[in-house]
Amino acid sequence: MKRSITEESILLVSICKWFVVSSLVGVVVGASTSIFLTSLKWSSTRLAEYPYYFFLLPLALAASSYITKYLAPEAEGHGTEKVIEAVHRHDGYIKAIVVPIKLVTTVITLACGGSAGKEGPCAQIGGGLASIIGNLLHFDKADRKKLVICGISAGFASVFGTPIAGAIFGIEVLFIGGIMYDVLLPTFIAGVMGYQVSSALGVSYFYHQIDFVPAFTELFFIKVLLAGILFGICSLLLIETLNLFQRLAEKIPWWAPLKGLLGGTALILLTLFLSTKYLGLGLDTIEATLAGAGVVWYAFGAKIIFTCITLSFGGSGGMVTPVFFIGATFGSLLAAILGVDPATFAAIGMVALLAGAANTPIAASILAVELFGPEIAPYAAVACVTSFLMTGHRSVYPSQIFAIMKSSSFRDQIGKEVTDAQAEFLLRRKSLTRYLLSAVRKLFRS
Repeated sequence: MKRSITEESILLVSICKWFVVSSLVGVVVGASTSIFLTSLKWSSTRLAEYPYYFFLLPLALAASSYITKYLAPEAEGHGTEKVIEAVHRHDGYIKAIVVPIKLVTTVITLACGGSAGKEGPCAQIGGGLASIIGNLLHFDKADRKKLVICGISAGFASVFGTPIAGAIFGIEVLFIGGIMYDVLLPTFIAGVMGYQVSSALGVSYFYHQIDFVPAFTELFFIKVLLAGILFGICSLLLIETLNLFQRLAEKIPWWAPLKGLLGGTALILLTLFLSTKYLGLGLDTIEATLAGAGVVWYAFGAKIIFTCITLSFGGSGGMVTPVFFIGATFGSLLAAILGVDPATFAAIGMVALLAGAANTPIAASILAVELFGPEIAPYAAVACVTSFLMTGHRSVYPSQIFAIMKSSSFRDQIGKEVTDAQAEFLLRRKSLTRYLLSAVRKLFRS
């Protein structure tokens, strides 16, 4: 009896502790997200008044690259990846300078037309603030990591207005196929508090109830499954294209801000040739597809190119909003091919591509319910899980760690980061290729 009382007392104290601390993180992150989103909206609105505002892109990417390189290299890239890296490699320690630098460079990038998202910066800002709070409270490494995870969840929840999906995303994005249940309560509390604070401060959110979801039939279900496979292939295309452009940028032996000038110039030329629709967040196009409007067939591919150039050549921002754009436009294209409602498949595409690219099928499935309503949930869940499996052992967040493998043939990779596992996969592929070529040569000689 005494042991039971002691155990329950400890657990009660732990619950109270994390309720207070994660609530504090949620409040701070919700307020900071509001500041970031307000600054972004104001600057974007002002610059959009000029028809050729995107001509500032070379200067924007160069400035973003310069500020990041010399003040906070940890703020480079698309935000969420750096927070995952901090959790796995640095025990959740994030320098305080990262918070203002990430806010400023992201506003510069997006306001001038850079193709990126807003959730990555909020996750990194949230993680950075949580790390600061952990240091001030003299938390040990384990508790500081938990607090940073709460910051990720609060950032995602407050930027999209999805507290449940935000909480799950914060813990699911760290590991492929694993969830840290000991952080589940704190992340939920932080996510809810972050959302409530940002809402109270006037942040408005995007919700789009999908009114038309076809009645269940075997044929429609097969089409959803097929779409999930194709969404997985599309997310794979995004990941590989991003890796390609990052390798290309690394091979160019220029000063980082000069690479920013090059990337910005390339974006200007692409914009003049294609359209301004692929600049910035692209929310207008996302909303149009969810209303059933058609898009040009290559819209998803164009957004992939714009986003990869932006993030590989000095731009700052997240990946999730571009993923939404790519998924919605690709879903609209599939709907036209498969003869189904375009709005339904655009909505499914948004979350399914997130599930594949970020390896977060549970968070993506819940996101579908929070954004589009419960009627679409069964179909979105099937597409999300299928896309997650089809993407394979790749991710837009290479610091993710494998908790499971999607095939039993690769069990030796459990516990490794995506980057390390991919290097070993590549070596195996080269070895197999050499073996096959050798066998072919021997065959012809005989």
